[in-house]
Amino acid sequence: MKSLLSRRSIRKYTKEDVSDELLHRLLADSEHTQTMGNLQLYSVIITRDREKKRQLSPIHFNQPMVEGAPVVLTFCADFRRTTLWAEERMANPGYSNFLSFVNAASDTLLYCQTFCNIAEEQGLGLCYLGTTVYMPEKIIDILKLPKLVMPIATITLGWPDEMPAQSDRLPLNAIIHSETYHDYSPEMIDRFYTPKEELPQNRQFVAINHKETLAQVFTDIRYTKKDNEALSQTLLAALRRQGFMD
Repeated sequence: MKSLLSRRSIRKYTKEDVSDELLHRLLADSEHTQTMGNLQLYSVIITRDREKKRQLSPIHFNQPMVEGAPVVLTFCADFRRTTLWAEERMANPGYSNFLSFVNAASDTLLYCQTFCNIAEEQGLGLCYLGTTVYMPEKIIDILKLPKLVMPIATITLGWPDEMPAQSDRLPLNAIIHSETYHDYSPEMIDRFYTPKEELPQNRQFVAINHKETLAQVFTDIRYTKKDNEALSQTLLAALRRQGFMD
């Protein structure tokens, strides 16, 4: 049994399969996570087919674990099932709006995180792909997602074939606020971020990207204003297509 304190992202997997029995048990156990109104506003697409993984790979920037993992799971915000249930029971659903998307997305991420926790407790390894919301319309096409279903998160899953170093984390004092939000002074930013910046791997990260600071790597290369604005428009277009912006 692995502790959350020892978790790490796994990008290389053995050739051993993850059985349907184990996968379905973990997904079923995860259903006990908290959910808005007990509606469970999520669905999961299980991808094992090699060709389907090949199609998904470019959407996730061709990260090798997409095709290398035995299983790829796409967690989707799903208000379609609830809407169809309501219509079949003489109710008048009103979920084709942005608030409903936010509620379903929150449900989906909670469910995904619960699954991640219990999967790792069983010794499985996984990697969370933040690229899912970058090109959602392509995922929608490949996975044939209907209206009111939106991809939110993807994880690759398998038995670990590596033991990478753990990622660094900010100290607890950097994220907690007592009673009300207390803004950060320059001194606090220095105290919280300097240890992170001085880690050898982060100093190397700055050097190989030819930047002066770690922050510049994130603002100028990894998550730029230009890319964020363009991908925001892509995301909004997908939400309109899926009926969450009516």
